[in-house]
Amino acid sequence: MQISNKNWEGKEKRIPKEVKFVIDQLKKKGFEAYIVGGCVRDFLRGVEPQDWDVATNAKPVEIGKIFLRSYLDNKFGTVTVLTGSKDPRLKEIEITPYRIDEKYTDKRHPDIIRWAKSIQEDLARRDFTINAMAMEFKIQNSKVKIIDPFNGQTDLKNKIIRAVGKAEDRFNEDALRMIRAVRLAVTLGFEIEEKTAEAIKKNSFWLQAISKERIRDELMKIIMSERAAEGIELLRKLGLLKYIIPELEEGYKVTQNKHHIYECYEHYLRSLDYAAKRNFNKYVRLATLFHDIGKPRTKRGEGPDATFYGHEIVGTKMTAQILNRLRFPKKDIEKIVKLVRYHLFYYNPGEVGESSVRRLVRQVGPENMEELLQVRMADRIGSGVPKAEPYKLRHLRYVIEKVSQDPISVKMLKVSGNDVMRVLEIQPGPKVGQILDVLLSYVLSDPSNNQKEFLEKEIEKLGKLSEKELSSLTQKAKREREKLEMKRDEMTKKKYWVT
Repeated sequence: MQISNKNWEGKEKRIPKEVKFVIDQLKKKGFEAYIVGGCVRDFLRGVEPQDWDVATNAKPVEIGKIFLRSYLDNKFGTVTVLTGSKDPRLKEIEITPYRIDEKYTDKRHPDIIRWAKSIQEDLARRDFTINAMAMEFKIQNSKVKIIDPFNGQTDLKNKIIRAVGKAEDRFNEDALRMIRAVRLAVTLGFEIEEKTAEAIKKNSFWLQAISKERIRDELMKIIMSERAAEGIELLRKLGLLKYIIPELEEGYKVTQNKHHIYECYEHYLRSLDYAAKRNFNKYVRLATLFHDIGKPRTKRGEGPDATFYGHEIVGTKMTAQILNRLRFPKKDIEKIVKLVRYHLFYYNPGEVGESSVRRLVRQVGPENMEELLQVRMADRIGSGVPKAEPYKLRHLRYVIEKVSQDPISVKMLKVSGNDVMRVLEIQPGPKVGQILDVLLSYVLSDPSNNQKEFLEKEIEKLGKLSEKELSSLTQKAKREREKLEMKRDEMTKKKYWVT
């Protein structure tokens, strides 16, 4: 067992005062208290922990008596202390009694827990060596000591994910640990140790016993990492992917046609890799991973002229099935499915008109258009082309913004044709439209003029003009509006570098 006191001079300053307070209160009552788990790992890596956990030999009732602002969190004796901190990571600190877990019938939770006597016994029940370290903070001299019975510091230094004790036992206890190993590997940039990897392959089938929600949460942490594509491939190599998203494996070694230089599965991963590297959101990443998932089922023929007609329709149904199976929220499913369904949109400047673009915007939803274009960019890079956003994609952005802008029209006014007829006591006719056109020119030159009281006064004035005078003002107003529309269009073109 490694117990290290060296090289921590000054590091105690990185321990938040809220954590020091919890430790101090437990020790004042004669109990042991250690910082444990992932926060120790992150502390040693020089990374700010997202939460802080404490282990103690005090029992839940004893912890509750010390911290009156606390509550018993679960059947494992975890007591959550409310610190009142403004830092969201420190508002709650979990304190768990030392424990030993026995027999995992459901491959996730222990059937029986016993209170342990020492921190070493408590650390022995944990998943990986880098998570099985404890940190003791001595209040009296502000010294930090690391308790490391499984050489986690060495694995941390060598960037290794290694199960505590016998790997097979750890995964038989909690099968979700197998995905967690992959998640830690990709988020930390570590490698999974050989015996640990072999144990995962041997026990991967136990993943079927785990709730879909738990699997989904771990999967999303992988997909939201910068090394998302590596994570999916590692899941496949370790035999886990077939129990999570077997549909992805259908594309493994399935060749495409002359438009793609990569096989289907590799195309999925390369597209996802681009989306992750560009830090696109979860909707784009999932849609990117699934956008061509229907290709293996729709493939006809072999070689450069193979076809995949209707793969976006088949892929849409498959994506909905996958996301429903993994218990994704309904709103997320609807959005991702829509991105998969329309990822194959066609656009060529001068060939596809504004009406077609309007239809696409209506089908996809204006709020989803940017994400749809991001899926297309990832698809392009995943296909082996050098440029994610060619001229025609920039031109499409321009047209989308153009058709999405509110038109410059009399509908912008705070008065209507009915107001003109009421004020002037006239019947419907060309004069009504002429007056509204002139009023619009007043508002375009000064938006503050768009007030009903001001406009009704102007209606009275315009109503007194001769037909010739009103016609002249109307023509001038229309020319000004056309100029403004041209200027707005030029600015939009300039924004997207199109002509």
